[in-house]
Order: sequence, then structure tokens, then C-alpha cells
Amino acid sequence: MPGPALIVIPSRLKATRLPDKPLAMIGPEPMILHVWRRAVAAQAGPVIVACGDSEIADAVKKAGGEAVMTDPALPSGSDRVHAAAETYDPAGKYPVVVNVQGDLPTLDPAIVAASLAPLERAAFDIGTPVALITKSEELTDNAVVKPAVVFKPGEKIAAALYFSRNLIPSGDGAHYHHIGVYSFRREALRKFVSLKPTGLELRERLEQLRAIEHGMRIGAVLVDTIPLGVDTPADLDRARRLLGYA
Repeated sequence: MPGPALIVIPSRLKATRLPDKPLAMIGPEPMILHVWRRAVAAQAGPVIVACGDSEIADAVKKAGGEAVMTDPALPSGSDRVHAAAETYDPAGKYPVVVNVQGDLPTLDPAIVAASLAPLERAAFDIGTPVALITKSEELTDNAVVKPAVVFKPGEKIAAALYFSRNLIPSGDGAHYHHIGVYSFRREALRKFVSLKPTGLELRERLEQLRAIEHGMRIGAVLVDTIPLGVDTPADLDRARRLLGYA
């Protein structure tokens, strides 16, 4: 293993399509607590929530979780994760930091643990899970990010060469759905947040392309399930149904 991991969930209230999204109720609890509980259940390391707003921190602490306040002006979730990790662990006890997006209330805890697997190989700086696309509508859905990756027979880890909102690669063969969980070697996370956004990143609106454009290697790990990402009121209603709170 690459060493003990620190799990960080970045969260802030500012959202255009679903205001106050982390505090949106799913049953008796806000969404951020559903994600936090699933990250804890992964048993991959301590879990903290990197909060851009005190209301989120209050909700997490009330439930018994750990919250770290971060500058609300930070430009991205990765910046928030890095800031929280440096505050929580300035001595670098945890050589791996896992970024779990705070809008995945149906996340299978096993995916968090699986994201660490690529870092068992020295070739990779970052690990991230992908799952086989089985619904034809996802192939043309620009909200579904697709990695260019080919797994050898019997293998569940391979290099992710590119990511796009369009369908890649062309030709016959499997296509995969990228899941918003990233495991970073600590030095890779520090490097990543020091880099300026790149042309492909801005063009595709995909932060992970910044890493690829700067020569960092991303290892994809194949998992079995795709969590629902909540971005809209319709997504929230679907999450409530999936979790039995409709």
C-alpha cells in the first residue's frame, strides 16, 4: 500500500443549479452527512469535511464528524482538499489524500477504498475509479465524463490517457463512466494545486486534464457501481427515491 490515507470531502454552499446543495435534506439528514457516513464506512482512513461555510461545518460536527474550515474563495474542490489536508495534517502523517466529492450520496464505500489501488503502482500519481457504461444514453450525455482507458484481460487497473465529455475513444469496444473520487500522493496534490489551469482543462471543463497536461500519470481502477451525482433538483429527487426517502 502507498501508506495511510486521509479522506477529505470538499463542500461549499455556492452552487448555481442547486443552491445550498450540501445541506439539501435527504430523509432526516443533509446530503453532506450521507456522503460523510459512506466515506467513513469505507474504513480507508480518517474522514474530514473541508468546509467553505460554517453552516456545513456545524452540521458535520453535530453529527460527530470532523470539519476543517477553508477559504471560501478557493477556486476548486481540489484546492479545498489540499488546504484542509495541510491544516489537519501539517506534519504529513498521511502520504495519500483522497478527494471524495460531496454530492455523491449513493456512493458505495468500496469505491473509496478501491481508488487507492492504482497508487500501489509507482507509475501513478493519482488514482480514480471508473465503471463500465451499460446505459446507451450515457454514451452521448455530456454530463457523463468518459476516460480513454483500455483494461487488459483480467486487469482492473490501467492508465487513463485522457478524459472528455464526448464519447472517447472511437471505434468498437467498451466505454467507461468516470467517478468523481481521486486518490493523490501527497506530493502530487501539492504539485497539482500549484499549477495554473490549462487549455484542455478549460476547454473540456475537466480539472483532471491539468494533471495530464503537466505529465502526471492517472491510474484508473475498474469498479462495479456508479453513484448518482446530485447537480439539479431532479437529481436530488432521484437520490431521495434511491435511498428510500421519496
